[in-house]
Amino acid sequence: MRFIYTGIFYLIVPILLLRLLWRGVKAPAYWQRWPERFGFFSALPVKNCLWIHAVSMGEVQAAISMIQALQIKFPDYPILLTTMTPTGSQRVKKIFGDEVWHVYLPYDLPGSISRFLFRTKPSILILMETELWPNLLHACQNIPIVLANGRLSANSAKNYNYIAKLTRKMLANITIIAAQTKEDANRFIRLGADSNKVQVTGSIKFDTISPIFEDSLRQQWGSNRKVWIAASTHAGEEKTILEVFRKLKLEFKDLLLVLAPRHPERFDQVIKLCKQHGFNTVNRTKNNINTNIDIYLVDTMGELAMLYTTGDIAFVGGSLVPVGCHNLLEPAIVGIPVIMGSYVFECAEICRELIEAKAANKIKNSEQLYQTVKLYLNNPKLAKKVGKNGQLFVQKNKGALQRLLNIIYPLIFDK
Repeated sequence: MRFIYTGIFYLIVPILLLRLLWRGVKAPAYWQRWPERFGFFSALPVKNCLWIHAVSMGEVQAAISMIQALQIKFPDYPILLTTMTPTGSQRVKKIFGDEVWHVYLPYDLPGSISRFLFRTKPSILILMETELWPNLLHACQNIPIVLANGRLSANSAKNYNYIAKLTRKMLANITIIAAQTKEDANRFIRLGADSNKVQVTGSIKFDTISPIFEDSLRQQWGSNRKVWIAASTHAGEEKTILEVFRKLKLEFKDLLLVLAPRHPERFDQVIKLCKQHGFNTVNRTKNNINTNIDIYLVDTMGELAMLYTTGDIAFVGGSLVPVGCHNLLEPAIVGIPVIMGSYVFECAEICRELIEAKAANKIKNSEQLYQTVKLYLNNPKLAKKVGKNGQLFVQKNKGALQRLLNIIYPLIFDK
């Protein structure tokens, strides 16, 4: 089965390269460092590195505390951090600089993977969340492999079930799966993972350090203004958000919208859309903030956690369109009410638990979004209570990072 998969992968390589070219039109970083995607790069001048793979910026963000703990515990072991996207690469550079080695993960082709391993010689592989690549896992079967902060949505489990035989072999090569929830753990087991190798450790996103309050921004756009943050939005969501914002502005004239599109290649498109709707819009990168702006467009990456501290209410995107929603815990950590749409299949359990904790609201359409934001704007005490519920929920669920580290440490000490 793996040989068939490999043959198909070779056939689609031209399509993958065309996709890089296409994405590079709006994000030129996709045109760079192509040799790395085939395992061609300068060999690391060290051996026995601790290899962490985090596909993109969100996974890199989740891995930060774990990586910092590993650096402290094993100062003599170099860290190799791989990603697959330029945004992930940029986040690595911003957070760690030269403290870690970074290259793109090569495509899952036997030759590419072999070249990569020859040049890096890792002593352990830690995969963040759900990164299952047949040739990669086969080639790394002689070193410990940890699936950290593992999650598997019902949709993903269904898709993996179509290649059940290949999936079972991949899971058999993993030393241990540290799942976020019982549901995630059970899905891995149903797909063929050895139940003795699956542990529920929780989500390490609960252990994120609370960001420092960004008071200077609130002073620049008006400290008394109410601020609605719409974060990680996708195509199709901004139009709904802007229509709701227009209605809200009729009643709350000083309301400010902080709008943060998920993907940088869409920044210009969303800025144009905001201006077409007649809103006074300012880019974060332009830094020409004043008290008269309607929309503060976040055209930077990796700053959401800090920006949430400036808000009164948060909507988390990828949930009004079938993407599956994004990080619901970041706004909960800073104590503001969390709103999401009905497409939450990528974080269904955390969504359910936040709602049960009376820390979040799930809406189905633009009218419900309007009514929910309006409710919190009219009731600051309610908003504060709901935000406090979110902070208590996060505090109650801390500890996943230490449980994960307790799994990883012995695997490194045994080397």
